[in-house]
Amino acid sequence: MTAQVSPTVPTHGASGEGDTPRLTEFAIIRRNFVKNRGAILGLVIVSFLVFVAVFADFIALYDPIAQSSALLTPPSLAHPFGTDALGRDLLSRVIHGARVSLAVGLGAVMIALVIGLAVGMLGGYLGGRVDAVVVMIIDTFMSFPGLLVAMAIAALLGSSLPVVMLAVGIGEFTLFARLVRSVVYAEREKDFVLASRGLGAGSLLIVFRHVLPNILPSLIVLITLSIGSAILAAASLGFLGLGAQPPTPEWGNLVNIGQEFMREAPWLVWFPGLAIVATVLGANMLGDGLRDSLDPRLRR
Repeated sequence: MTAQVSPTVPTHGASGEGDTPRLTEFAIIRRNFVKNRGAILGLVIVSFLVFVAVFADFIALYDPIAQSSALLTPPSLAHPFGTDALGRDLLSRVIHGARVSLAVGLGAVMIALVIGLAVGMLGGYLGGRVDAVVVMIIDTFMSFPGLLVAMAIAALLGSSLPVVMLAVGIGEFTLFARLVRSVVYAEREKDFVLASRGLGAGSLLIVFRHVLPNILPSLIVLITLSIGSAILAAASLGFLGLGAQPPTPEWGNLVNIGQEFMREAPWLVWFPGLAIVATVLGANMLGDGLRDSLDPRLRR
């Protein structure tokens, strides 16, 4: 007698529910980011500026500090952005200025991140009197505009690119310190932190292995948003004569130099000014898109 084998019953319903695999967390974030047109535009702008900064030596048509007899010539095929009062090609100076401005902006944000992480983790994890001192330091720096703090430091230490990075970084660190302190303060009482502490894990191990990974998404968003403001602050210092000094091409000092010829050669201000606006706008749009994609409350 032969045994009859029953047909296999499909595990999914007739409607096809369950045929599509459940999306992973990363896939959801990527999908929401791709659907955000502003974020994509910001990514394109930032990527283009980074490309220009990295390959400035190959893209620029002329030496950015080489002078010529073509003084204050308007935009043309030979000089798409025109020339300045010394006959230097403005397009080449704006292209090389992207390298300087982006380097200053990124360096300032990294300095702000390191200081903010140290101060915020110290206050948020230890609490008590240490936290009170940290809050007092943050409130003291926040009582002054960040640009004013950067101006004071640049005026005190002199005008150079490292000083500008340090000045802008110190002026921006309170943003990171507040974020890190608040998140660490909330995370330190979670069950996984208490369990690690009960197993004998040290404070540094708990902070770097358990607490820091949980605040990385927020830090990534804040870093992206801070790059634009740092570049704007560095350009402001350059415009005031406290940043990179001529003949180094930097967008802020290009605007500062061009303002003297605003009537007869307005393009000297237009093009570096548009470069600053595009960079800040692109960084902010990218940061907003990352925030919307990474925040679980917003991506629902």
